[in-house]
Amino acid sequence: MRILFCNYEYPPLGGGGGVVMAALARHLARRHEVTVLTSRAGELAAEEIESNVRVVRVPVFFRRQLAVANFPSMFAYLPTGFLRGAKLARQASFDVINTHFAVPTGPLGHALSKTSGVPNVLSVHGGDLFDPSKGSSPHRHAPMRAAVRWLLRAADAIVGQSRDTVRHVSSIYGVDRPVELIPLGIERPPPTERSTRAAFGLPGDAFVMITIGRLVARKATTQLIDVFAATRLANAHLLIVGDGPDADAIVERARNLGVAERVHLLGQVSEERKYAALSIADAFVSTSQHEGFGLVYLEAMAQGLPVVCYDRGGQTDFLKTGETGYVVPLNDQDKFKQALLALHSDAGTRMDYGRRNLARVEQFFIDTCAARYEEIFNDVISRHAHANGTRRAISSS
Repeated sequence: MRILFCNYEYPPLGGGGGVVMAALARHLARRHEVTVLTSRAGELAAEEIESNVRVVRVPVFFRRQLAVANFPSMFAYLPTGFLRGAKLARQASFDVINTHFAVPTGPLGHALSKTSGVPNVLSVHGGDLFDPSKGSSPHRHAPMRAAVRWLLRAADAIVGQSRDTVRHVSSIYGVDRPVELIPLGIERPPPTERSTRAAFGLPGDAFVMITIGRLVARKATTQLIDVFAATRLANAHLLIVGDGPDADAIVERARNLGVAERVHLLGQVSEERKYAALSIADAFVSTSQHEGFGLVYLEAMAQGLPVVCYDRGGQTDFLKTGETGYVVPLNDQDKFKQALLALHSDAGTRMDYGRRNLARVEQFFIDTCAARYEEIFNDVISRHAHANGTRRAISSS
């Protein structure tokens, strides 16, 4: 197949949705011809080949940060992406388009599909349908709800990565049609040696918690500082991997609560550094207000870590209290604190959760995700060819 992926963000831009799409593209590129149409920022190349994937980046002019998008750059991506995408379609004659995120990429994938006569598979990731932390979330505004509803109805197929996201297609947008559920997948972690706490400036007897993600309102990392401080665990340390606009507020909150020396902001790090940090941790923790799926939880599980998080989002498909760690009612900080204290006090239970997580994560690697996408791509290509053949037969009779 000749596949065109459309996604506003692609690594190193953005977060989890782009990361998993990149893994999917790389895996499919082993057997198919794969092109990615995405946006450009900073010193990123306009075009390059990465692991057999042709990555084409169009200018958006207004974006200055790799980790955080803004509205002008999102809007700019649509016309620049369409012009470049239309040219690519004329040159490559794609078989299928896979558009990731209804907002902001949805209109681009739809337009390219219609102008090039290629079927469009729309993958929705959660935050593009429902993000309770943002006043700009599409579900809050009637015009945006109507636009997303139209895109959901127009796509040749829809893929959601969790039951939570699939449910929102009908419950929020009123679109009653089949939605394929394909859990996101992660690359198998590379074989690496376990790091040391000394390499991160931590004492050998520290109880290490780690969180990974963009430092934005939805992740509520400042609230995590509150819970961390409330445990009053003198030997507890918190590693924060990621960057974003909330970084200064997190530092300030840690300072005000007297835990600044035990809260370590690592910033945006390499994959090797991320896995090194995970390897020295005792637990993965997150106070995120909602996750479309939650790739970082899978990464933690693949390192044998117990997980403590809230109960809103796609992660509830695979995380369960008493099996993987603790899934706490949203914003119940006292129960979250109690979960951390329980893990701190019982190394045996931590190990039990970690062993279960290592077994459970096996079904969430990228090869399984890619195989399901191949099935859907083949199906929409076949249906599209049949429909066009039928229409040609009718018009010629």
